[in-house]
Amino acid sequence: MSQAPINTVFGKIVKIHNGSKFVKCLVSPFPFFFFKDLKMKFSRSDVNALMEITSRPELVFVRGSGSWLEDHNGKRYLDFVQGWAVNCLGHCPAPVVKAIADQSTRLLNPSPAFYNEPSIELAIRLTGASCFDRIFFANSGAEANEGAIKLARKWGQLHRKGAYKIITFDHSFHGRTLATMSASGKPGWDKIFAPQVDGFPKADLNDIASVRALVDDQTVAIMLEPVQGEAGVIPATTEFLQALRKLADEKGLLLIVDEVQTGMGRTGKLFAYQHAGITPDIMTLGKGIGAGVPLSALCAREEVSCFVHGDQGGTYNGNPLMTAAGVAVFDTLTAPGFMESVNARSQQLSKGLLALSAKWGMKGERGVGLLRALMLDRDDGAAIVEAARLMTPDGMLLNSPRPNLLRFMPALNVTADEVDLMLKRLDEVVQKVRG
Repeated sequence: MSQAPINTVFGKIVKIHNGSKFVKCLVSPFPFFFFKDLKMKFSRSDVNALMEITSRPELVFVRGSGSWLEDHNGKRYLDFVQGWAVNCLGHCPAPVVKAIADQSTRLLNPSPAFYNEPSIELAIRLTGASCFDRIFFANSGAEANEGAIKLARKWGQLHRKGAYKIITFDHSFHGRTLATMSASGKPGWDKIFAPQVDGFPKADLNDIASVRALVDDQTVAIMLEPVQGEAGVIPATTEFLQALRKLADEKGLLLIVDEVQTGMGRTGKLFAYQHAGITPDIMTLGKGIGAGVPLSALCAREEVSCFVHGDQGGTYNGNPLMTAAGVAVFDTLTAPGFMESVNARSQQLSKGLLALSAKWGMKGERGVGLLRALMLDRDDGAAIVEAARLMTPDGMLLNSPRPNLLRFMPALNVTADEVDLMLKRLDEVVQKVRG
């Protein structure tokens, strides 16, 4: 005996009488979960169909809204990672969901060989809000950075007698392709897929003398993150960024800012380079530009935009479905009062982290906007992250890119109450871990 089924994303919910009462069960085409009363049982053997690339806890997220995620058992998590700063408007933001739904009924991908309306609209918005004149849309931050490297090298062929070297920085992170891994200064990456791509000498962040010492007749550009995220949220100082611009002008080099993590409002301005009042030649965007969907951008000034037909492209690049999402993101971020709220939450988070640091004898906090780090006094970052996730009844998602550091990347529209809740629960977690 059963009642009418209810359709869901996982299958059909049916009420079946077990002899004494009706119970909810879900009939699903997915073989890797067992369902009872809408609860799923995790199966290690079935997730083995996925390639092993990282250590994952035994949970499956099934839905999200704003600053909250829900797993297969119905447990909720306060998310202060947001896909490593990808979900700039939180999970499933209404403007982005609506933009994708509307665009999906009109046009998905006519191919990059033709213009489409959303890509034009987004390009106009980005150029109008920045110092750049031309935009190339891609699908990931690494792909945008690959494009920046190619563009700089092409410019070097045309204007610097074939110069190709791009000075990057120790502990930097620019992506996971061969070229962007070579450009990155992450320890150990020079050996994983050797040989590296040649031409990326490494300087020290905030040390202009170390940059100047690497410039030679084969140098074409300097490339950096305004805030090194993976290194532990280390900002480039305003003085250093201005000195880089001056050095680049003096030597006839390009200045490239990788704003994959810092761009689209993360630092309290639309783009992080704007804090220093400089004019870069090239900028890359990713993560927040799509608020959860695969979208990135290579932005360049007119005099640097030297690609000829055939130099750059991509099957999905600039497709209307993703760029429609990007338009919705841009319009939300630039709405009156939005950035003021980001900066208010940034001050609240910074103040709260400093208070925790003082209470527990930690080493302070740092960051810009809503990209912040709590510097621990010992190497228990991983233990704090795990304990936060395992909290009951609700868990909390944190990130520890270094053993002695926690990184915070909440949604830019995180509420004051959610920031206070995270700080309260973090205090409880530290108490539990440290006793």
